[in-house]
Amino acid sequence: MNFGHPGIPSLGGAPGAGGQNPNGMSESEMKAVKYIQAGMESCIAKSIMAGGMGFVLGGAFGLFMASMRYDTPLSSPINPANPNLPTGAVPGVGAAATQTISDLPLRQQLKIGLRDMGKSSFSSAKNFGTVGAIYSGTECCIEGLRAKNDLDNAGYAGFLTGAILARKTGVKGAGLAGAGFAAFSLGIEWYMRQPGDE
Repeated sequence: MNFGHPGIPSLGGAPGAGGQNPNGMSESEMKAVKYIQAGMESCIAKSIMAGGMGFVLGGAFGLFMASMRYDTPLSSPINPANPNLPTGAVPGVGAAATQTISDLPLRQQLKIGLRDMGKSSFSSAKNFGTVGAIYSGTECCIEGLRAKNDLDNAGYAGFLTGAILARKTGVKGAGLAGAGFAAFSLGIEWYMRQPGDE
């Protein structure tokens, strides 16, 4: 008798307990696991996941950075007639008529602050998501083409990502951005591959 231990053939000759495989999953469950694993290993899925995680992280980062912006000596004056416009945009509103955000009523401070935090958070989320999606997809494609998982993939992917993101600056700008992003990617990848402190 096998007493229901996985991997020990039962009396009927089927592997595992009750005719299931050693992992305790049925055939349909095993197929589902294989499909999920194949999907997670595809470059498109990796790129989408990295873009989504970058979007969430970028949104949180943008929200945090926007919350640090107000009531500092670097706060720019606002136009009291229309807080969305810069001070110089309306004729007749000079330096004497300008206010800082802390001079406004609380409700207006919150309205301006939350609107700005939302814009900043969304902008940062888009940027982080774009970088994550491009880098992850590029690295996955390079890894598939080279059939290797090594440090060089990070450098190549970093260079291509930096160059793609800076493509509007011209060849020189794209090359410099690619080199900078490649150096950063190599540094991070080298650090992540270090043996853990055990």
